[in-house]
This record gives sequence, structure tokens and C-alpha cells, in this order.
Amino acid sequence: MWFKNLRFFRLHPDWSMDSIDEDVAAHAFTPGNSQEPLSLGWTSVRDEADLVHRINGQILLCAKAEKKLLPSTVINQIARARAKDKEAEQGYKVGRKQMKELKEDLITELLPRAFSIERQVFVWIDPENRWLAVDAAAAATADEIMGLLAKTFELFPAVPVYTEQSPSAAMTGWLADFNAPYPFSIDQDAELRASGESRSVVRYARHHLDSDEIRKHITDGKQCTRLALTWADKISFVLTDGLEIKRLAPTDLLTNQQEQNAQDEAQDFDSAFLVMSAEFNGLITELLEALGGEKKVI
Repeated sequence: MWFKNLRFFRLHPDWSMDSIDEDVAAHAFTPGNSQEPLSLGWTSVRDEADLVHRINGQILLCAKAEKKLLPSTVINQIARARAKDKEAEQGYKVGRKQMKELKEDLITELLPRAFSIERQVFVWIDPENRWLAVDAAAAATADEIMGLLAKTFELFPAVPVYTEQSPSAAMTGWLADFNAPYPFSIDQDAELRASGESRSVVRYARHHLDSDEIRKHITDGKQCTRLALTWADKISFVLTDGLEIKRLAPTDLLTNQQEQNAQDEAQDFDSAFLVMSAEFNGLITELLEALGGEKKVI
């Protein structure tokens, strides 16, 4: 159990967990019918009855999505063929409205035969430290989970986190000096973007970042929008200008500690989750401090 991404939020100060079990159960995952392109709901974290997984006050939820694959290229290809038949039948060219109706009818026809893919997305809730985090790399996936949270709870539980210093400005300064605030250290991946008309982008991967070339890009006006960092020699990650944490990975220092404590599968899962939640709390707290502190929005 280890998140690969962190889109983190504050828990709304008025949000209560009193009815969390009932709320989550009311929006449990059920397979969609033949005409539903997407089915989304909560499922058990492991092979257990409870949908809300609790360990020492920490909460883990698992969202399950079932999506039917119906590529737009396939729809367009078949729709064009049918449009030609329609033109021959009616004696004039198919218009925009008619083509739209053709595609809609085609989607209705093909959905029952479309392949389905399933995915699971975890949500971590820390009631004591007031965090809510989603393990989603893509914005579209995160939006789906935010929508499910909004449907599940009467009061939307997530409040955006803002910092006194923008992540982009902070990362640009760290990269220019090649010095991140303790206990962070700069790794070997970065992305810099120009804000002018050119919108040029420079990306570095597995590259030593303490160089005059990079400082020249910064002097020319480029801002750092992604930067690979390591926190406390325990967790490596990439920070984005949107305050998203991606490519999370525990270092050997942390994984060795977990391996020493490994027991059976269920206990190992829960132990890893507790270690992860504790370390993530420390990482987020110190990251916000490094960005000048948290802006209060509520």
C-alpha cells in the first residue's frame, strides 16, 4: 500500500465523520447497465465487508470505476460510412445536425458490445491532521473522484490548499541556487516554461541540475513548473506548479524499515498504510512550511 500521487486538500472544518459508513454504503459501486459509459462508486479496500477501512484513526476509501471503451475514431469511421449511405438514400449531403444524430444513435447501438476496463482509486482521510488526499495522476480521474465525494457527502469534505509563496516561484528559486529548504533535496528531473508568447518548454530527466545552462534559462524568464525532490531521505517525488505531488516513491531507508516489520498480508497492508499516512503528514506539513506557510481560506 503506497500512493503514487498526492492531490491533497484540507478537510472542511464543519465536515463530520458521524455518518461516513452510511454515506459511503449508499454510494457503493454497482456494475452499470449496457447503456452506461461509466459506473463509479465505493468498493472495499481489500476483500472485506466494510467499505470504510479504519486503522488507528486513519481512513482509507477505494473508488471503483468501470468504463466502456468506445474510441472516437471507431465512431467517426462508422458514422462517415453510414453518412454516405444516407446521402445516397436522401439525395443530398448529410448536415451537421444529422451527423450528430448518426453518432448518437451509433453510440447507443455499440455501447452494449463495448469492452469495459476497471480501475481503482484510493482516497486517504486523516481526521486528526485534517487531510484528504487522492491518489490520481490525471486531472480527469481526480475530477471523477471529487464528483463522487460530492455525491457521497452532504457537505463537500475537501477544501483547496493554498500557500503564501507559489510553488513555481519557490521551485525556480531553489533551482537557481540549487538549494532547497531542509529537509528537502533537489534530484535530477525538472521542467521550465517560458511565460511569453513562445511558451517554450525545457525538460531535464536524470540530469545534474546545478548548471549554468539552467540558470541561464531562469535568467531568461523561464519558471520551474516541475521539480524532482527528496524529503528527509525517505520519499522521492515530483512537485508541480499546481501543488500536486507525483511519482511518489519510498527510498531504501523507508522500505527497509517496512520489510523488517512485515507480517502476514493483511497486517503488512495495514502497517504500510499507517507508515504511509504518518510520513505523508510529515511531508505535506514541511512542504507547506517550505512554501512560506499555508494560506487560510476558511
